[in-house]
Amino acid sequence: MKNILVPTDFSKNCTKAANLGIEIAKLYDAEIHFLHQMTTPVDWVKLDKQKEKRYPETLKEIGVVKSKLRELEKKAEHEGLKCRTFLQFDSGQKDILEHSGHFHHDFIVTGSSGTKGVIREITGSNVEKIVRKANAPIIVVKEEDVTFPFKDILFVSSFEEDVTHPFQEILSIAKKCDAKIHLLRVNTETDFNSIELGLNPVKEFLEKFPNLKNFSMSVHNESSVEAGINTFLKHQPADLIAMSTHGKTGFLSLFSKSIAEGVTNHSSLPVMTIHIKK
Repeated sequence: MKNILVPTDFSKNCTKAANLGIEIAKLYDAEIHFLHQMTTPVDWVKLDKQKEKRYPETLKEIGVVKSKLRELEKKAEHEGLKCRTFLQFDSGQKDILEHSGHFHHDFIVTGSSGTKGVIREITGSNVEKIVRKANAPIIVVKEEDVTFPFKDILFVSSFEEDVTHPFQEILSIAKKCDAKIHLLRVNTETDFNSIELGLNPVKEFLEKFPNLKNFSMSVHNESSVEAGINTFLKHQPADLIAMSTHGKTGFLSLFSKSIAEGVTNHSSLPVMTIHIKK
């Protein structure tokens, strides 16, 4: 991991995301970028200095934003990190993806305010579009205070498809944090399998990782994936929930669009999503 992007609107959860981004960057000795997107009453990029004076409130707001970005930059540099800050005007979902693609970010960390939407305040769009189209893994920070280094990571999958690449991303973080990985399969079918049968796909998957020692396996028979996750967390706390996505079609068959949004929006824990590589 060489390059981390933190889109921010300076809200409480985005501030927590910025702090997490800095800690992850320290762990990997990565460069960190802070990005703020701002809507202005006119196309600000095309204005000359003289015309900018017609909008004193906007100028004042830009000054505040630049000051906050500078504070984040100083915080990162104080930790010995390379850091860059970016202010974009009148931008949305497309621009954040273009920005990330241009700089080839290995990781994105951002904040959310729960059911209002994961990156909605920052990008004017909903979570599925960002998560589905971003090439880099994403961690969305929620209401819970972030525990880092992570000690317990919950990886949720049907294990019916090859999730080797997403799991390798999780494994990388787990090794850096010395964390335990909890592999969870949620069976939502009406004819519930036995727990033993449900574990078979998980066991078969783990054959690819014979050196993995610090892990647990679970199967929960529940009416929904979200319910299965919540049931698991009642008995085993976690610091991070991780899931896989498909680039074009969205989340795995296990995670329908509404389920994915539900898990990511309603969970108070940080949620990480990683694309399955074709």
